[in-house]
Amino acid sequence: MEKITDQLSRRKFLLTASASAIGSVVLKSCASTPTTSSTPTAAGSPAATGSPAANVSGGSGPETTTLRLGYIPIFEAAPLIIAQEKGFFKKYGMTDVKVMKQASWGAARDNVEIGTAGGGIDGGQWQMPMPHLISEGLITKGKTKLPMYVLLQTSTHGNGIAIANKRAAGDISHLGQGIGLDMSKAKGHLEKLKATGTPFTAAYTFPSANQELWLRYWLAAGGINPDEDVKLIVVPAAQTVANMKSGSMDGFSTGDPWPYRILADNIGFMAALTADIWPNHPEEYLAIRADWVDKNPNATKAVLKAVMEAQQWCDDAANLPELAKILSGREFLNVADSILLPPLQGKYDMGDGKAAVSDRMKGPLYWKDGKGSVSYPYKSHDMWFLAENIRWGMIPDTTDIKAIVDKVNREDIWKEAAKSLGVTDIPKETSRGVETFFDGTKFDSNDTTAYLKGLKVKKVKI
Repeated sequence: MEKITDQLSRRKFLLTASASAIGSVVLKSCASTPTTSSTPTAAGSPAATGSPAANVSGGSGPETTTLRLGYIPIFEAAPLIIAQEKGFFKKYGMTDVKVMKQASWGAARDNVEIGTAGGGIDGGQWQMPMPHLISEGLITKGKTKLPMYVLLQTSTHGNGIAIANKRAAGDISHLGQGIGLDMSKAKGHLEKLKATGTPFTAAYTFPSANQELWLRYWLAAGGINPDEDVKLIVVPAAQTVANMKSGSMDGFSTGDPWPYRILADNIGFMAALTADIWPNHPEEYLAIRADWVDKNPNATKAVLKAVMEAQQWCDDAANLPELAKILSGREFLNVADSILLPPLQGKYDMGDGKAAVSDRMKGPLYWKDGKGSVSYPYKSHDMWFLAENIRWGMIPDTTDIKAIVDKVNREDIWKEAAKSLGVTDIPKETSRGVETFFDGTKFDSNDTTAYLKGLKVKKVKI
């Protein structure tokens, strides 16, 4: 394979650059002592035995107790917020960890570039494959490579595609037009919009990452070319509902609770849950600058153990009302807990005559899903996100994506931390196996070329 070239759409880079200048807000922990009584811990874990922090940091204390982690106000950030608010970071000796709300994904990228020395962050929550693109210098200023390590998957599901009830311009209704999981039923409606010179416009939150890729896969599976038949734009997650109300877009893809919020405000409906597009799919990740991890290996494992314990806490159904209450805080999602709780429980009113969903396994999951471990960072998942970047011409088809994943994904550190925590069901394989999507398409990370060849709608020529 040829060496990866510094290439990313100039158009997409400029779209996100303007959103990057907004600073972040440092959040203070409201927990003075750990609260672990309701945490569903692994058998034999330190949390289960009540061991003090001095004995749960792997034998040696952390090299530093300070870390700054960025997050975006969506459900995927819950484990980081809970690790702070329930005192899990402190429990494992990381007494000065702060989670910092980021105004946008572009702001998070800029802040990790400048690092804490420049008033930024050391790492945090990321869409895939942002850590890989940052590491390769594809989305950084000046195309400078900034090595990152993917350390843990924060969640499964908790994402959806929301559609406005109607378009403000021209008073065109989207209701009853077949817009749902199978977009082949709505192809005629979208073709009519395109013919009028005002194509269907959908937003995502950052180029070449999760939420754009969900939109593209969903459209393409229905025979709709996302580069030719519709218009895709970038909008920060917290602005999606306001933009939908203003009529500046027809739909958007982002993390909960924002898709669910449009139902509560009666301005739109849910076309699809990503849980249906790719059951038990990977969502977002904890990734930290490689220089910080290399310098602080014990601190890194302490952080992972804290987040893993937070993930277990978040997955306990008994804790969901408290989770909704914590996340509802003004300093976090700033959305009423009555809006947050239903999607946390997997309850979605879909709208547009669609049957309501009530299935915990289709809501956000943090420790276990229908295929096993949520937290473990399978390399095969990283491969899919990069393969989709090749599919849409975001990176060259000559890119050695396996080599990139092997550099960025540090599943070995996850395993060390999990073993120290007492987790017994540690995955033995770096691949979760063949993945199957709602349209019957299969992805095998051992043969990405076959996957790309089999796709009907794509930009790359394989």
